[in-house]
Amino acid sequence: MNHFKYVFRQYTWDQMKQRIEATTLTDVRNSISRKKKTIDDFCNLISPVAAAELEYMAQTARAITQKRFGKTVQLFAPMYLSNECQNICTYCGFSLGNKIRRKTLSSIEIMQEAAALKAMGVAHVLLVSGEADKIAGIDYFMNAVQLLRPHFAHISIEVQPLLRHEYSVLQQAGVHAVLVYQETYHEKVYRQYHPKGKKSNFQFRLDTPDRIGKAGLHKMGLGVLLGLEDWRVDSFFNALHIDYLQKTYWQTKYSVSFPRLRPAKGVAGPNFLMQDRDLLQLICAYRIWNEDLDISISTREAEKFRDHIIQLGPTSMSAGSKTNPGGYAVADDSLEQFEVGDHRTMEVFKTVVKNAGYNAVMKDWEGVYS
Repeated sequence: MNHFKYVFRQYTWDQMKQRIEATTLTDVRNSISRKKKTIDDFCNLISPVAAAELEYMAQTARAITQKRFGKTVQLFAPMYLSNECQNICTYCGFSLGNKIRRKTLSSIEIMQEAAALKAMGVAHVLLVSGEADKIAGIDYFMNAVQLLRPHFAHISIEVQPLLRHEYSVLQQAGVHAVLVYQETYHEKVYRQYHPKGKKSNFQFRLDTPDRIGKAGLHKMGLGVLLGLEDWRVDSFFNALHIDYLQKTYWQTKYSVSFPRLRPAKGVAGPNFLMQDRDLLQLICAYRIWNEDLDISISTREAEKFRDHIIQLGPTSMSAGSKTNPGGYAVADDSLEQFEVGDHRTMEVFKTVVKNAGYNAVMKDWEGVYS
């Protein structure tokens, strides 16, 4: 039976930390030039010593991106459906213990948000919610998808881990992609960040991409929350997970996102600082290692960083994002999950992308380049 946990158990956190730190400059250069990359090459590319080759890595990543995807960046926007959550997560503004107003969009409010997004030109929407099964569960998501399907070219979801048959139902209803983040693969400290709620079950969350793969979704997105633990080791395990999934569910497409911890109401700052230069290295490492991977950059990042990263690997970027339920139709930042770093409108960011020499498309580029 296919389960990533059997691959995961072959490695330890400390072992991989030592392996990454033992990388030499020769290892890095060999990995950049090697035609067929392996997970071992990814280890080399995210190593501390690889920072010395960052300029060359960036040039290589840009060349690969333009060859594989052309000068095209797909733009999308998230729609937050609910900030209700039954989990306590020490880093999240929606955490159960935070004294914030809770809101779940009604069908009418969902359509109001849809109208606002359509006015922005959005054709690809990402539905996001806190993890509260009784309030925003499969029936609620099905209703939202059925309401929105006629109005958007693609619908993706980023919600609590579901069961295999629930993913199958959503796939049949027209959901294009599912995003699920392990947050951290450091199992020993995972419970410290998730002390209460269903999310505290490390293994159930780890098994989620296998359930998505077996349900036959078109695309799956993974990532870790950068700032919880050592970004290099966490990113290795995330890449290992993607590598396993691509080999096991080869008909599914894959994406990776890079959420860095952002300020939010009632949460502490990051335990491990990740500088812009580190994030650039990580993005380039993914692009060099896996040429077919969709790389997504959100508005968590600041304007300056997003402007410079356009040519170096991303295939999709969010813009004009609101992280609170009803954020597009009604201005109320008190409900937001975290502060965004790039407040520019979709129209302004489209101009930024075009000025960088790229096409800002609102439809999915997969139909053109896959």
